[in-house]
Amino acid sequence: MIRAFPGDPYAPRRRRTRVVAVGDVGVGGANPIRVQSMTTTDTQDVSATAAQIERMVDAGCEIARVTAPSLRDAEALREIRGELDRRGVRVPLVADIHFTPNAALLAAEFVEKVRINPGNYADKKKFEVREYSDADYAEELERVAERFRPLVRRCRELGRALRIGTNHGSLSDRVMNRYGDTPMGMVESALEFLDVCEQEDFRDVVFSMKASNPQVAIQAYRLLAARLAERDGDYPFHVGVTEAGAGEDGRVKSAIGIGSLLEDGLGDTIRVSLTEDPVREIPVAQAIARRIERRWREAERAPAPRLDPGAPFVDDPFEHGRRASDPVGSGAIDVGGGAPVRAELDLGPVPASAEAAAWRLADALRAQREIACEGLRIEVPDAAALGRSRELAEALARHRISAPLALRMPPSLAPQAKDLAPRWVLRVAPDADPAVLAAAARAAVAAGVAVEWCVTAASGTRPEALFAALDAALAASSDAAMPRFLVSIESPRIVPAVRSVVARLRARGAAPPIVLAYAGDPAESAEEALLHAAMDLGSLLCDGIGDAVVLPVRGDAGEALALAYRILQGARLRTTWTEFISCPSCGRTLFDLEETTARIQAQTKHLSGVKIAIMGCIVNGPGEMADADFGYVGSGPGLVNLYVGHECVERHVPQADADRRLVELIRRHGRWVEPD
Repeated sequence: MIRAFPGDPYAPRRRRTRVVAVGDVGVGGANPIRVQSMTTTDTQDVSATAAQIERMVDAGCEIARVTAPSLRDAEALREIRGELDRRGVRVPLVADIHFTPNAALLAAEFVEKVRINPGNYADKKKFEVREYSDADYAEELERVAERFRPLVRRCRELGRALRIGTNHGSLSDRVMNRYGDTPMGMVESALEFLDVCEQEDFRDVVFSMKASNPQVAIQAYRLLAARLAERDGDYPFHVGVTEAGAGEDGRVKSAIGIGSLLEDGLGDTIRVSLTEDPVREIPVAQAIARRIERRWREAERAPAPRLDPGAPFVDDPFEHGRRASDPVGSGAIDVGGGAPVRAELDLGPVPASAEAAAWRLADALRAQREIACEGLRIEVPDAAALGRSRELAEALARHRISAPLALRMPPSLAPQAKDLAPRWVLRVAPDADPAVLAAAARAAVAAGVAVEWCVTAASGTRPEALFAALDAALAASSDAAMPRFLVSIESPRIVPAVRSVVARLRARGAAPPIVLAYAGDPAESAEEALLHAAMDLGSLLCDGIGDAVVLPVRGDAGEALALAYRILQGARLRTTWTEFISCPSCGRTLFDLEETTARIQAQTKHLSGVKIAIMGCIVNGPGEMADADFGYVGSGPGLVNLYVGHECVERHVPQADADRRLVELIRRHGRWVEPD
């Protein structure tokens, strides 16, 4: 089995791909990351669909996708193209096909790209369990190939592009029975269709590996990149997280999945799937793309040296497993050692008025009743600030804020800190004085204080500088006979920097808890801060790295804390609120998905740990609810099917009654609690 990371995890570069032309828009190669979205109108409503595409293009959409579930819908694409021409709107169109090969063949006449789902292009999903012999499997593959081959030939003749878009929730029964509901199954499903394309000498192919679970999506795209590299396949990737939801949750989950993959250099065109007006997806995708493209340019201009850290940062980049670490006490809370990933806040410089700061903090945290702040840190630059930190600790106690306090300070201040806080965050630069570090470590041991060595290097992610700082911290710990400590990393490129340090720690046989601190830029907008924090922290959490996350407080502390928990939930590390898996809507949707999702969320958002899927139709609905507890899926105009897991338990429920029946279903299965 493949175990090599696809690319260099310590000095990421954009994956080299061929250019696939989608009309006059190039995808891959040296082209910028292309931003696309999908219409939510009825495809046969030509005027409404063209108007929505025009609004999407005005917002910056470069490729527009339209569903074509039937021959009539495929025929409507001709009229949509004509209406766009009349409006003067130039944008490549993509026909989204499920179940209907004939519609795909017709749509190819009118659009620049056809997207097919290998899980249902030639198969009907029945969730059947069946043993396939090798001969049976080969026979099924030939049947599928014969149904797919005419589309490949027609796309080649017309100069159309093709997206082979695997969905985690709609793998065929054949693939499910052989590979399971896994990233491996997703990749094998796509490669079976690629074999047909290459047999026909057709290579204008783009791949996607979408899932509602960011961990699954990341693993599948990585595995596909590795498998394609084995066969010299340089096809570009369309990257996204499907059924991400709406609002902050949808943005966080999308930023985690898409940002993580782009950070690895994987991705040439992206779509952020929100249960909102598709126009609102565009600025989110643009913000993600801008940040990564800036990082890619910086990496190309100043390539970091390849320095072997001595061990891999993770055993298997294609399977999620949380990194093992030693538990370290921080006040009454353990960090690492199997404890939940902690959510902490950085208050910045120690405040001039401790009482006012504590009052504001207590008021903000009271507003977040479902979640707890599990750590606070303040900046202590000098001896004068040490005195104010004692005042703050006393004020926090008076306001019943029990989160343990951490003092971030120069190591030279440590001998004076004594018992001011249960944790010291000591910055360690590559040129740190070993005697000062050793004295700080001995002072911590004497005071019974936990130490978090904050490894920092002015040169950013250059491994040799980070390793020098880390080695200095390890030496000081050894000199002071400090058996356990924590490690954090300060770097503008936090993902490769943390991976480098974790790999170095593995090579040294050390397993301290890793604290992931997001610093950000004070000039960034609130939405940029949300997206950037989710990209940086979520990427590492999905790698299995991280025992605590820290977010800065630049406004409301409660909102910063809520974002920390949203990131942990989006990365599937902690489930705090109800998790909603809701599709972004399209022309197949059988009800107003945005309004319905908002209505169900309002009734069920207090159900901590419950996963509810709200799906517009049956195409991906039953499958994408892979790990949902309950499902609400459109089954016909004004009708809904209700699910428990994969099992449909109530069919064709009138939508007017479906909300109540869903609540009753949750109640019958013992998952309902009354809201406050």
